[in-house]
Amino acid sequence: MVKPVIGVLALQGDVREHVAALEAAGARAVTVRRPAELGGLDGLVLPGGESTTIDKLLRIFEVYDPLRAAITAGLPVYGSCAGMILLADRVLGATHDQQTLGGMDVTVRRNAFGRQVDSFESSVEMAGVPGGPVPAAFIRAPWVEEAGPGVQVLARTRHRGAPTVAAGAAEGSTASADADPGRIVAVRQGKLLATSFHPEITGDARVHELFVAIVKE
Repeated sequence: MVKPVIGVLALQGDVREHVAALEAAGARAVTVRRPAELGGLDGLVLPGGESTTIDKLLRIFEVYDPLRAAITAGLPVYGSCAGMILLADRVLGATHDQQTLGGMDVTVRRNAFGRQVDSFESSVEMAGVPGGPVPAAFIRAPWVEEAGPGVQVLARTRHRGAPTVAAGAAEGSTASADADPGRIVAVRQGKLLATSFHPEITGDARVHELFVAIVKE
């Protein structure tokens, strides 16, 4: 089978790690900095980094409008951490001039888990990812405050270092018998996938394998 060609937005952030994870997951990874480089892609990754900086660079490099149009047209996209913010239709804690690419019917809170010094690693039980918990690094991570009815919640976390609860149904269904099912840290809406955490720096390619499978659908 021909490997899907998946781009990694290479304006800022952990680009190299996503390229390596995509290659390990069975894709051919290429870096994307210019509008012309969006052509011929089967999918795209929006890496972690600083969401406001990436937003500004998208406009400086004139990638914002063509990428937004590609998402609207159905390009599969995976966003990790800052990438989740960029895919969100609504952002809490955004700067006054911050824009997102949008596409996911979610409200995301920036820096929800705290500052850089509050970064932590945990294990995430994630729906659609077999083989047990996924190691996840949370670095100035957002979380999903609200998810629309068409959004599938894939994982939640209760607190730092604690095991997490996966939820395979659309938001609004009962994910756990606990009164506090935890914060939403992974979501999917159609061909769009987003995680609060960074799976690309853990050496585990299963989240990227899930995205490659979405691209192939």
